[in-house]
Amino acid sequence: MPRIIVIDDEKNICRTVSMVLMGEDYDVETASSAEDGLAQIQADAFDVAILDVQLGGMSGIELLEKLHKFPQAPEVIMMSGHAMLSDAVNATRLGAFDFLEKPLDRDRLLLSVRNAVERRTLTQKIQSLEDANTTPDFCGILGESPAMLKIKDAITVVAPTKGRVLITGESGVGKDLVARAIHAKSDRAKRSFVKVNCSAIPAELIESELFGHEKGSFTGAAVSKKGLFEMANNGTIFLDEIGDMSLAAQSKVLRVLQNGEYMRVGAEKLSYVDVRVIAATNKDLKKCVADGTFREDLYFRLNVVPIHVPPLRDRLTDVPLLLNAFLAQIAAEYGRTPLSVTDRASELLGQYTYPGNIREL
Repeated sequence: MPRIIVIDDEKNICRTVSMVLMGEDYDVETASSAEDGLAQIQADAFDVAILDVQLGGMSGIELLEKLHKFPQAPEVIMMSGHAMLSDAVNATRLGAFDFLEKPLDRDRLLLSVRNAVERRTLTQKIQSLEDANTTPDFCGILGESPAMLKIKDAITVVAPTKGRVLITGESGVGKDLVARAIHAKSDRAKRSFVKVNCSAIPAELIESELFGHEKGSFTGAAVSKKGLFEMANNGTIFLDEIGDMSLAAQSKVLRVLQNGEYMRVGAEKLSYVDVRVIAATNKDLKKCVADGTFREDLYFRLNVVPIHVPPLRDRLTDVPLLLNAFLAQIAAEYGRTPLSVTDRASELLGQYTYPGNIREL
């Protein structure tokens, strides 16, 4: 059942919208302020958030900006009783799915929510295709080029150990699949694998996201929340794009790596966690250390086992295998017969440089 949150400081609007949506079998929660809504979204998963532009305290536009920096952010529908073209343009520019004028038209509201849920579902399906486990041993890592065989060998060797792994490579080469394969072949395979996109979490929220917070520890913290490290306890946490993490957050991560200690925001005592850390970056961390944007001690703690994933242009012999696998996945998803590729198309695809790597293919 799709989950919707309605955020408006007018309680009658929240009540009316909730009744309409619940009548169509949506699971609906409400919030009377942006801060309360943000806390609920941080603590739970929603498919769609319906926000008023004008809210007491933080505005709907400010909340929209924050939400679209979240991993797995809900689709956002904005609404306003004093709609101006500039509001609609600004909301769309910031990533809003739709903009509705008050008084809300019931059919227009339902159509917008239905379309937002459909896009959310499609986005999740596309993500699941990217993460699909097409081979049981290597979690969808495809390729028989010498470079990929070397990576598979490295995964097989490092997975059973407790060694931390630093995966490097350009965006789109499949660093997350390497991390998942290491976890899948480790003795923690039946435990949680928690992926953290460090570049997508706002700097002011990353400590709360990683380590959790206690109720009332800051404005908007309406409920206590587990952090991602706690969620990954006894399993694996994957710190993707760690080169984008602030120095302040780096120091907190270093503390966990050194002795397993962390502290929730607002807590008075330490907590402990047993977690394997795998990190990835598309940056040259040695250069970042030299520039002073990345801690040298954290770099050495993470770079125990380095694995470099080459760009697709350096292993073009893998393109036919990848192409056929993707076509087969898409065909299965939509119940279609897999498409075939002409010789001319194969030739052209084998000559392209793929600046976006596998994601672009």
